[in-house]
Amino acid sequence: MFDSPNKLLLGLATGIVFGVLLQKGRVAKFPVIVGQFLLKDWTVAKIMGTAVVVGAVGVFALVEAGHASLHVKPLLLGGVLLGGALFGVGMTVLGYCPGTTVAACGEGRRDAMAGVLGMFAGALVFVAAWPALQPVIKGLGDEGKVTIPDLTGTSPWFWIAGLAGAGIVGVLLLRGRGRAAGQTSTSDHGIRVGSSA
Repeated sequence: MFDSPNKLLLGLATGIVFGVLLQKGRVAKFPVIVGQFLLKDWTVAKIMGTAVVVGAVGVFALVEAGHASLHVKPLLLGGVLLGGALFGVGMTVLGYCPGTTVAACGEGRRDAMAGVLGMFAGALVFVAAWPALQPVIKGLGDEGKVTIPDLTGTSPWFWIAGLAGAGIVGVLLLRGRGRAAGQTSTSDHGIRVGSSA
């Protein structure tokens, strides 16, 4: 039922490293996430875009080497639409995504602690509502366990190269954007800390 202790310890260690990197990258800071929503601070897009590309390369390299296997979930269009809407509303209201909520909670932020409690409550509601939701979600479209390479008959590396190329273009386009020198910024507590105006 459970993985081996070594796997669990590896998961714990990588989770801690991930949390530290989120914190050091400042993406667990409310002002940084709000800055991304306002298209003024591109830290979140840069870090998460880099994580997607590096993760894709790592996962598919491990799969090809036989050290990992993919467990593709069915493409339920209703689930994607409903989940995406709930995720967007939750992130807009709270100001964190699930990962950054937990990282901010580790920093002692009370708003994030409320968010973690909300995630647990939402999970309980979802489990209780799943028998009623399942036929509705599946009725909106169940495409089965498919991936874009499967649908197009192409290599996953073609799509990974495309992701990497898009990431490089994004970095070049966003170079110099974000918190420019002299721009008014906010501290971790939402207090204005400086402006050249």
